Order: sequence, then C-alpha cells, then structure tokens
Amino acid sequence: MSDTAFHAFEGETRKVDRLLAHYGESHRNPTNELIHVVAIPAIMVSIVGLLYALHPWVAYAFVAASMVYYLRLKAPVLLAIMAVWTVVMFALVYAMGPHVLPISAGLFVVGWIFQFIGHKIEGKKPSFFEDIQYLWVGPLFVVAWILNRFGIRW
Repeated sequence: MSDTAFHAFEGETRKVDRLLAHYGESHRNPTNELIHVVAIPAIMVSIVGLLYALHPWVAYAFVAASMVYYLRLKAPVLLAIMAVWTVVMFALVYAMGPHVLPISAGLFVVGWIFQFIGHKIEGKKPSFFEDIQYLWVGPLFVVAWILNRFGIRW
C-alpha cells in the first residue's frame, strides 16, 4: 500500500494512520497484500470461533476489547466497518454450529500458513513480532486496503 494511501487529519497524522503506515511497510508486495486480505479475515473468524468454542462469553469479551481498541483510534469509518464485520464474524461462527472448533482450528492454521508464505515472499517479518497491537491493526489494514482500492476516503 502506498504511503499516499493514508491521509492526515487536520494537518496532524492520526495514530491509526501511523499504525497503518508502519504496518504497510512490511506489506508492499502485491501478492503478500492479497494473501493478507484473504488470510486476516479468515484468522479473525477462526480466533472468534476458537474463543466461542471455549465459551461464548470469552469470544464476546475478546471482541468487546477489540472494539474498545478500535474506538480509541478515533477513526469512525473504520470503527463502523469493524462493528459490521463483528456481526458477520459471529454469524459465520454461529453457522459453524457444533463444528465450530475443528473449522476454526483449520482456518487458523491455514490462515497463518498463508500469512507466513506472504511474509516469505515479502522478505520481511510480520509486524506483530515487534508489537502485539499489530494483530489488531491487521484487520484495519485489510479494511483500509479495500476502501483505498475503491477510492473511498476514510
């Protein structure tokens, strides 16, 4: 994703823009970007599914904490999209029914295999190796990537 894909807000760079720009530094290869656009949502669903299999309230608490993180970034469009995505994730988890654990585990493993393949292609390590918060920035990267492809300013 190009540096110009992110914008400044009122002459000052927002934290979300800085995080996404930093994340984007290790996600410039088009193949790696595309892998992430598919694998990150799959991993997100898998994490919610695994937590849901442990206990539904664990999944709800994790998602609520994630939404608080996104809220604190003060990016209303991204927050709204993440809220919608949360509903979609839970719908997918509910649709897995009694198979939520094996399906989620499979998605998790396959998603991460593809993530590491993407980073091998890129030649750079995943951002979360230096800071765990990039696990939450990854989904925002996907949203921003898609919005930017459609020319939607967020």
